[in-house]
Amino acid sequence: MQQNELAPSASQPADKSGKSQRYALLSAMFLMSMSAVGPGFITQTATFTVKLGAAFAFAILISVIVDFVVQANIWRMVAVTKMRAPAIANAAIPGAGFLLAIIVIIGGLFFNVGNIGGAGLGFNAMIDLDPKIGGAIGAIAAIGIFLSRRAGVAMDRVVFVAAFIKAALILYATFASGPPVAEAFHQTFFPSSIDFATITTIVGGTVGGYITYAGAHRLLDKGTVGVENLQAVNRAALSGIAITGVLRYVLFLAILGVVASGVVIDLSGKAANPAGQAFHSAAGDVGFRLFGAVFLASAMTSIIGAAYTSVSFLTAFKPDMTERQRNIATVGFIAISLIAYILITTPPAAMLVFVGGLNGLVLPIGLSIFMYAAWKRSDLMHGYHYPRWLLILGVLTCILTWYMAYNSVGAIFAMLKA
Repeated sequence: MQQNELAPSASQPADKSGKSQRYALLSAMFLMSMSAVGPGFITQTATFTVKLGAAFAFAILISVIVDFVVQANIWRMVAVTKMRAPAIANAAIPGAGFLLAIIVIIGGLFFNVGNIGGAGLGFNAMIDLDPKIGGAIGAIAAIGIFLSRRAGVAMDRVVFVAAFIKAALILYATFASGPPVAEAFHQTFFPSSIDFATITTIVGGTVGGYITYAGAHRLLDKGTVGVENLQAVNRAALSGIAITGVLRYVLFLAILGVVASGVVIDLSGKAANPAGQAFHSAAGDVGFRLFGAVFLASAMTSIIGAAYTSVSFLTAFKPDMTERQRNIATVGFIAISLIAYILITTPPAAMLVFVGGLNGLVLPIGLSIFMYAAWKRSDLMHGYHYPRWLLILGVLTCILTWYMAYNSVGAIFAMLKA
């Protein structure tokens, strides 16, 4: 492996002060968790709760379990090897890093088009602004962050603030809707029906594609890597997964309360906005405005996360990219996403569901490469002995994601045609 395959931050001192380490871990944790509970997940949750009712809780449980195994493996591999995902993949299987980079960047681009659409829906719900104009404002605001002199600090602060806004408003909507908690809890473990296409889509929307690597790559850029930091990295990964799991379930309960009350949510037509309808039913006009704020906060964190992480994969083709070059590339990535959003006629809500399914197909490819590296390429880990239990869980999860992807290809692409 050449030295320039390391992240730019790999040359930074690993022995960071306690304060800077905590900040780095929080940055990675919130970027990962907020990307995992973005506008795609909110739309998917509303759509599938309407279709499956309380049984959708089982899909959320599976997504949290898969999330735990995937993130625990990816964060550990990146931290121990001090390499970005495409560099690990190329070192493990020559050429695999280029393949991984291509599919993650393409998937991230599709997802970011949906995220910009989410910003448009958020502005529309908040202030009745045309979704195309609202999406453009959201994208331009994200571009401004990466053009700033302290882009990293600006990105972190936007993610932190948006996270707290989103969590508070979702909790309010949940209490307002009065969900059947006992029924939801029962169906979490004993579902009345299981839909693999739904599970694949929700897994893809919460841990597939770029989301898998967002937190790990942020840690690398902050220099909080190496075996000496592994305990703290593991705690941050588990905390991030716990945050996403709670937010997913609470959001589901908020929408389930509306569905269980007998309110009919329309999923058809180009103007369909199932999550917005659910918030409106739960708390009236105020609830719909709050939905706009939740969606906008989610969209901004996801636009930032998708662009930042997808561009970090460009290092597969140009390993010596400087931070400034990556910020410029990130601006270009968001601009391309915005142009695509303006030109594409697919409704934002339908697009957000579809791209989640697409990223669900990307997930097993990347996870397979990483599990092979953990199993066969111990030389990349500088003498570190990879936990056998985590490797076994990773392999089993990899098999599960391949099985779900195989059973769901037709159903996922049918979503786009619908």
